[in-house]
Order: sequence, then C-alpha cells, then structure tokens
Amino acid sequence: MDLLLQFKVNSNLYLRDPESSILGKQIVRRSIDLIDELGFEQFTFKKLALEIGTTEASVYRYFENKHRLLLYILNWYWSYVEYLFLVHLQGIKSPKDRLIKVLEILSEPLPIGYGEVDFEKKKLVQIVIKESSKAYLVKDIKEINNEEAFKPYKELCSTIAQLIMEIKPNYAYPHSLASTMIETAHHQTYFAHHLPKLTDYSNHKGKNYTFDFLTHLVQSILNFN
Repeated sequence: MDLLLQFKVNSNLYLRDPESSILGKQIVRRSIDLIDELGFEQFTFKKLALEIGTTEASVYRYFENKHRLLLYILNWYWSYVEYLFLVHLQGIKSPKDRLIKVLEILSEPLPIGYGEVDFEKKKLVQIVIKESSKAYLVKDIKEINNEEAFKPYKELCSTIAQLIMEIKPNYAYPHSLASTMIETAHHQTYFAHHLPKLTDYSNHKGKNYTFDFLTHLVQSILNFN
C-alpha cells in the first residue's frame, strides 16, 4: 500500500494550513476539480463554497484569494515532480539517461502509485498545463517572488540544470534550458490538443509528441543521442 504523500508548502501562500483540517483538505481537493472543470477565470470561492457545502467566508479563512490557492496547488505539484525525480533517477547512472527520464516524467501523465494523494492526478496535471502561467504572469510578481512562492519550481529547474551540466559542463544556459524544457512540455501538450497548427502534432499522432520533440530539442542542443 502506498503512503499518503504530504509536502510542506510555503506558509506565505495560505492563512490557515489546509492540511490541518478536513475542510481545508476539501477546499484544495474540490478546487482542483472545479478549476479543471471551469477554468481559473470562471472559478470563484463562492462556487467552491457551494460545491463543498460551506460558506465563502470559511474558504477565505484559508486563502486570501484564488491566486494564492492556485500557487498552493502548483507548489504541491512541483514538490511531487521533484519527488518523482528522486524515485526514478536513483538507479540510473548515466546523466544522459537521467535527463531523458526527466523529459519522460515532464511530458507523460503522472504515474499511478509512487505515493497516494488526496486528489486526481490527471486533473492536477491539466491545471498545470492550462493554468500555471497565470501564477507568474501577474503585475505583483516581484512581491510574490519575495515570499519564495516559486521556490519548488526553482529547485526543480536547478535539479535539471545540474543534470545538464553533468552532460555538458561548459554549456552557458543550463537554467534557461531547464525552465524551457518544463514550459515547453506544458505549451506543446496544450497546443497539440487545442492549437495544433502551432505544432507538428499531426505528423506524430500515435506517439508521445511532446516527449519526442523535447528529446530532439535537448539532444540537438547538448549534442548527444
């Protein structure tokens, strides 16, 4: 039986720790369901409160606003991906093979197993693909960043950047390539399903298009195969 995974999320993102109560856990779990169903723009605390049978004021006791709630969900996701890296990479000796495994994790559905969670992983991934850019494309990004709201994401990029440096120590842009890999995994997956003419997905149906494209991109840049 898998253990229930819990990660320590930045306390600046919430007013009351949602892991501290049944209601708090419901807020996060049903938020994921509703954001996936409605989209972040149409999602409101009022709709969430109605969904879980509580008051809007009760939701606000946990999160200042829906942007903070989105950041909380994304922080949890990045921590989980970092955990998957730890699990899947520990038995792989070759830095090149480890980097290919990273691309696989970034571009494929979250695996079944490797720890149970309180919500549906498929919906969580869809939120990351569709909504994650809305967490940092905001006017008050400087203030949010000063609260270390993006620390798990930065740590994930650093982990990937270290792998890149193992493969090509003199490469000048390891962190830029790492963040590009992550964002490309999201954007190409989204475009392939919603704006396919922005991609070459039609020529790669039946395959993992995003993984194949990322692998080609990284191998071309780092000169390995």
